[in-house]
This record gives sequence, structure tokens and C-alpha cells, in this order.
Amino acid sequence: MDYIKELDIRLDKEHYYAGEVLSGKVVIHTIENFKLKSIRLLLRGKAHVEWKVFVSGDKRTVKDDQLYIDERAVIWGERAGEGLDVTVPVLIRGQHQFPFRFNIPETNLPCSFESRACYIRYFVKVTIDIPYASPPQGIKYFTIVGPHIDCMDEQYLKPVSAQDNTVRFWLCCAKGPVTLSCSLDRTAFCCGETVKLKTVIDNQGEKGVTLKARLVQFCEFLVERGVLRVTKEVQHLVLEHKGEPVASRDQQDTCASLRIPTVPTTLVGVSRLVQIYYTLTACLEFEDSKDDLHINFPITIGTVPFRIPNSNLQPHIGYEVAVDHVEGGIYIGPEFLLGEVYDGCNVSDNEYHDVAPLYRPVYLTVVRSSQQIAAGRAAGRGNRKKSSVDIEIVDIHRKRCSLSEEKA
Repeated sequence: MDYIKELDIRLDKEHYYAGEVLSGKVVIHTIENFKLKSIRLLLRGKAHVEWKVFVSGDKRTVKDDQLYIDERAVIWGERAGEGLDVTVPVLIRGQHQFPFRFNIPETNLPCSFESRACYIRYFVKVTIDIPYASPPQGIKYFTIVGPHIDCMDEQYLKPVSAQDNTVRFWLCCAKGPVTLSCSLDRTAFCCGETVKLKTVIDNQGEKGVTLKARLVQFCEFLVERGVLRVTKEVQHLVLEHKGEPVASRDQQDTCASLRIPTVPTTLVGVSRLVQIYYTLTACLEFEDSKDDLHINFPITIGTVPFRIPNSNLQPHIGYEVAVDHVEGGIYIGPEFLLGEVYDGCNVSDNEYHDVAPLYRPVYLTVVRSSQQIAAGRAAGRGNRKKSSVDIEIVDIHRKRCSLSEEKA
């Protein structure tokens, strides 16, 4: 409308947890007096999946929705079915602020998520009901940090270990066994925390071996069509560690520290449309072949970080967008960009950093303080004095590769 100079929704913060109170205000700046029936608000959270499939040679679109939150409120004027015989009030010109509050349901809400095949979005929508005119509307998106996964739960604090071995042959003669043993202190981590993978390599073979560890993200999208189920699966390499070669007839004990970048939270059994989970794979690569020994550990990405019992040292919490080589960080919806169309593909590093989206979901990340960084560097120098093994974390951002591309 020409006489509405500004219509905006301002929230007290940009990210919320299930059970919290979402509060903010609707700001309206008008330059004329006009009749106004009501100002209505809608709080909604929903998931949407959509992609194309080939059925009998024809390309068809499969899609589905799931609703998590649907709350409504009237913050000014008449409610539906009321005031039918009352004169429509007039909103005088000037700047007006209308506060509002919503109670976010205390349920297991999935985290906000953006990808090409699926999105999970939470937003507040305002509608200005003006007689005999199209109602102006505004939408404000915000992030839900969820679901509630505490890394201190007993099921995640149990140490896990596994072992695999193989015997190499040459001309039907055994050349000695090669054994890989791995262990983890716990299986749940928040973004920014460090996974300490302890490994023991006993190489009694004739060839050298190299340890490689990969953290892989798996995403499954599902659409129910009657008795049929249509699925779409993607996977991405989150990070990779490569150790020093272990020579023949040698044994090596190492502890690889893998710092988890910002990625979407684990979603298993929370939404019927999308499942997100992670696997840490440790493998031995022989000089004359590819990966021959594999050990897989399921890793849970939580929303409540690990705390040291009976300690005053608490982790520093921050909120960051997901890295741009995993699902949830690769794609930016075109509706969140001004004056350009971006589909998340074939974008160089320089072009990617020039993109300024209106909204992107954020995820909980443990931020290391300057003291922790200094202590980590000191510990790293001490480890290099005691051992010749130097831990190397491959920079995935520069490689910009996925596990599926590597297999292809």
C-alpha cells in the first residue's frame, strides 16, 4: 500500500529452542490514516520434500509436507467472527509497534534445514487486514536448534572399540597379518568438538599401509505414496584425516584429533521426510591397492555439548551456518536472495563468498577460547616431540569434494 512506508517483523533473537517463548514486535510506519480491521500473526514450522523421478520414461515430481507448528494470534483489532457490526477502527499515521509472544511447543522439533530436495523452515507471518484492499503481508524466518540431543546421556558416554584384520597373499603364500584396532571415548559430539580416534596398527605384511579416517554425512529423503515409498539418498565427505605410512613389520599407536565443522544436527526418528546421520570410517590403505580394512563408528551430532563433571569450565557456545560442502550448507534457496537466482551448483569460491542471502539456518557450535587454542597448540608441540606421527587434517573446503564423487 502507498501509505504504508514500513512493515517489519523484529524478533528478540534469531534462534530458539523447543519450549522457549518466541517474542518480538511488528513495526508499521504509515504516512496516512486508514481503516484497519486487524493484524494477524501466524507461527508455522514445516518440512517440505520435492524432487523429480522417472516413471515409465516420464519425468514426474514427487513431494510431501509435514507440519510441526501451527499457531495463530490477533495482536490488534477484531478476531474472526467478532465485531461484524462494529465500526472499523482507524490507525493513525506514524510509527507503531505491536508486541507479540508465542510459546514454542516443547516437543522434539527437528532443526532448521535447507537443501535442494528438502527444507525445514520456521517463520512468523504477519497479515494486515484492510477493508476492500489486498492485505499486505510480511514473513520473518528464524532458526530452531534441535532436536534435543545431550552428549552427556549415558548411551553416548560408553566407549566403543573395534578391530579388523586381513592376511595378504602372494602366489598362494601368506605374507603376514595386518591388524587395525580403533576406539572412541564417546559417540556423541557437538559441532566444534574434537573426536579423538585412538588406533593401533600392527603391520606384519610385506607392504606399507596408511591410516585414513573419514567422517561422512548421510541424508535420506522419503515420500510416502500410498503403499509405495520413494526415497532419495545423498552423502558427503565432512572431513578426512590421513596418517603417516606404517612400514612393513612395524607397529604404530596414534591418536588422531578430528575437529568437527559446523554441520546439521543428527535427525533420526524425528521427521518422516528426512533422516540425517553420520559415520566415522577408519580404514587402512595398502601401497598396492585401495582401502582393504574398514571400521565404522556411528557418530551423533548433538545440541548439548559435553561437560566435564564437577568442573567450573563450561564450553563456549556459538551459532554458525553449516560448511558449504555438506547437505544443509551447499544450497541457498532463491527466495532468500535479492536480485539474483542461485541454485547452489557450479559456483566458484569467490562467487560463493559474494552471495549475501537474507536467511540461512545456523547450528550450535562449540567455540574454542584463546586459552584452549593455546593449550591445544602446546599439546600438539608436545606430541610431536614424543612421536614422529604428525596429524594432518585435509582441508575439505579447498578440495570441495564429496564421497559420491570420489566413488564415481
